[in-house]
Amino acid sequence: MRTTIVNIGTIVSGDWRKPLTAGDSVSMMDGRIDSVGVVNDRLVREADVVIDAGGATVCPGLIDSQVHITFGDYTPRQKTVDYLESYLHGGTTTSISASEVHVPGRPSDPEGVKALAVAAHKSFLTYRPAGMTVHAGSIIIEPGLTDSDFREVAAKGVWLAKAGFGRFDDPYDYAPYVAAARQAGLITTVHTGGASIPDSSAISGDHVLKMNPHVSFHVNGGPVAIADEDFPRLIAESDIAMQVCTAGNLRTALMCAKLCIQEDAFDRYIIATDTPTGSGIMPLGMIYTMSHLASLADLDPAWCIAAATGNNATIYGLESGFVANGKLADLLIIDAPLGCTKDSALGALANGDPVAIGAVITEGVPRFVGRSRNTPPTTRRVYVSENRMPQSYDTPRH
Repeated sequence: MRTTIVNIGTIVSGDWRKPLTAGDSVSMMDGRIDSVGVVNDRLVREADVVIDAGGATVCPGLIDSQVHITFGDYTPRQKTVDYLESYLHGGTTTSISASEVHVPGRPSDPEGVKALAVAAHKSFLTYRPAGMTVHAGSIIIEPGLTDSDFREVAAKGVWLAKAGFGRFDDPYDYAPYVAAARQAGLITTVHTGGASIPDSSAISGDHVLKMNPHVSFHVNGGPVAIADEDFPRLIAESDIAMQVCTAGNLRTALMCAKLCIQEDAFDRYIIATDTPTGSGIMPLGMIYTMSHLASLADLDPAWCIAAATGNNATIYGLESGFVANGKLADLLIIDAPLGCTKDSALGALANGDPVAIGAVITEGVPRFVGRSRNTPPTTRRVYVSENRMPQSYDTPRH
């Protein structure tokens, strides 16, 4: 299937060092981007679907790097179905598991946590809620796991491991387990900050440094942040990615962004929601965090988009996250919301407003075109101008 977007006003690349790409069109074939900037007339004529962006902005689909996945499109924490489909209408095209800690009665023995991670990973290999990619199956690090256990789950496809919810008396005791998971090739993450639920621990910046994971989850608090003096240490003394979450401390999220920019470490600054949790379900959580950063920390809005897309993709080794040839064709068409005092998506973010979503495309397939059910309408008209497929891509009215 070939999908082409024409009449684009601005292309946001997902790369914060080169945030904008010249041109007015993007073409996708068989799930990959194959032309960015200027698409020749032949590719437009050959397209199965042509979307007219009407001068709106194209950017990568958002990657939420901390979602509390269980099984299916259901969260037992909030007893809600179809929340992932709702997140897609908030621009999230990829969700990454924060480990399946919310599964009722989750096991804590080595065989149980291995089985849980493998089952979750395999259950989402072909299940795509509303077209979203879900990377599920993060093994919860518990006492008793061995080097061979981590190698075993890695051989079965699991590539994520989570510290912070195991039955350890001292958080420092996680360190050799995190090292073993890294040695087995797993991307390692750690709960950071105050305790969030029973069986979790308060984990300080020093604990994180001793563990040395790939990612410090909700470094700004989930929901309680670490001490201010820990942030410069994490930046200077490690290469750990610092994830800030919507369901966290806004002041420290802004502070961390400014420190990362000062120390040329913005590559390691990534955005997530840390939901569904006690903070609720947040379909627009990624967008709100981008608008907070752009308006309150005076970050370039295109950099904020990069922290939610390309930075996450690089840290987690994903093939999406960028508007570039060869990348997975997960894209959004965004715009200033109708009635906004600014005239573009980037202007809206800088003003502290959420963007309006005019289309979501995953693997080159339009999931909806026209308007999201979760955002205001776009200022500009985004529509399908040519359609040779036997289906409509309009969003149902509600």
